[in-house]
Amino acid sequence: WKEWHPGFPLSIDAHSHSDLPRDIQFDNEKGIDFVLNYSKAMENLYINRFMHMFQSSWSDFADFERIFVRISNTISEYVMQHWKEDFMFGYQFLNGCNPVLIRRCTEIPKKMPVTMDMIECSLERNLTLEEEVKQGNIFIVDYELLDGVDANKTDPCTIQYLAAPICLLYKNLENKIVPIAIQLGQKPGPDNPIFLPSDDTYDWLLAKIWVRSSDFHIHQTVTHLLRTHLVSEVFSIAMFRQLPAVHPLFKLLVPHMRFTIAINTKAREQLICECGLFDKANATGGGGHVQMVQKAMKDLTYSSLCFPEEIKAKGMDSKEDIPYYYYRDDGIKVWEAIKSFAEDVIHIYYETDEVVCEDVELQAFVKDIYVYGMKGVKASGFPKMIRTREKLAEYLTVIIFTTSAQHAAVNFGQYDWCSWIPNAPPTMRCPPPTKKGTVTIEQIVETLPDRGRSCWHLGAVWALSQFQDNELFLGMYPDEHFVEKPVKEAMAKFRKNLDEIVNAITERNKNKKLPYYYLSPDRIPNSVAV
Repeated sequence: WKEWHPGFPLSIDAHSHSDLPRDIQFDNEKGIDFVLNYSKAMENLYINRFMHMFQSSWSDFADFERIFVRISNTISEYVMQHWKEDFMFGYQFLNGCNPVLIRRCTEIPKKMPVTMDMIECSLERNLTLEEEVKQGNIFIVDYELLDGVDANKTDPCTIQYLAAPICLLYKNLENKIVPIAIQLGQKPGPDNPIFLPSDDTYDWLLAKIWVRSSDFHIHQTVTHLLRTHLVSEVFSIAMFRQLPAVHPLFKLLVPHMRFTIAINTKAREQLICECGLFDKANATGGGGHVQMVQKAMKDLTYSSLCFPEEIKAKGMDSKEDIPYYYYRDDGIKVWEAIKSFAEDVIHIYYETDEVVCEDVELQAFVKDIYVYGMKGVKASGFPKMIRTREKLAEYLTVIIFTTSAQHAAVNFGQYDWCSWIPNAPPTMRCPPPTKKGTVTIEQIVETLPDRGRSCWHLGAVWALSQFQDNELFLGMYPDEHFVEKPVKEAMAKFRKNLDEIVNAITERNKNKKLPYYYLSPDRIPNSVAV
């Protein structure tokens, strides 16, 4: 174990990919070279002529199409056409590439003094704001974690800015989630107005763009890096340290640890290191991303990785109240399929709870994750030991779901949702507005990323959204670590359950303008490897 930065989960003690044991390195190191892949992406996207044009602004929104049209897909094109609309803004909190932040609002926070007069025209049920809250129709996304994070200062020629907005959303009579109020800072005051849909068109649009930019930063650093990559590395290291290759749990877990340590080591070499690729385009580069992970660690709890618990804790579990939350619906199905498989395997090798308690290698694995990965923080809720088969099944489900489904849900939609730059700006070049009625289209374009940063961003989200050539998807176990017939039968049952989920998702997505497929098992790689 090694501490890469204070406050981070511990990681592998290796300075470079070549330092790793050969059996956990990539088969072809060049295939996952970030510098090479990003450059190749920009070449494939025909945008390499713009990649060095830092400080050069685009002329208008249409100008962004010059780096967009070469490679496109159904969702990214739809985003380009509808990104300004409130329904599209709200939809992304449910089914975009960061569908984990929205929660039901149980009380309007004092730090966002919204009044009925402000938003009455946005409410559709002839109820007061307080009544709408009580009925569960108000939702909130709070980017408080960004408050106080230092913006990127690695380029002295470009000042970059961050905000820590709060966004209130409303479920209208069509069951669509739409924004009704945005405050761009955490402290209310005359220089921190609450922006509304009834404001001037460009005031409201710029406020939404600031939220989308903030959402991008939280997604990249917390949702994606910390809560899938770094935590999966903890699971991987503990497994290799404490479970021998003949142990049934090693055989169960090792397909879900494939290349995870390798990809994270490469990321620390080239991507998130000082002067790495992350610094080129992102306002949280240059150390801000480190501050964010350090702040977010307090919320990295065991229960937050238990998918059904986390959905329920946010008040987002009711299909009747929130019918179009496909991330939730598909995630629950995949979670249950994984849990059923884990239970089947556990019951083959652990006949009683006592056998679980007496498995010293299992207990050492669990303790390693708690003591080293989570640094023994009791508030994390990670268990120090496991005493029952039921708890072991849940624990293994957390690990497999996080390393496979959760990573797929928040990684492979990045090109879909972030390739249209105004919908996910990686940096902002002007500070958040402090007054209403002053925003112009020219100011918005000047605020958005310049040509160079736009291109680096586009190359990144394209490269990160690609499956590997030799990808193994959920339920695919070609190495056959298990030879026992009962486990083979459990695997066949698992694959059957996954196929049923694929068929259900395929049927639902028919004729949808915005299909949701990130949690379709045939698109979920077994492990964090990109």
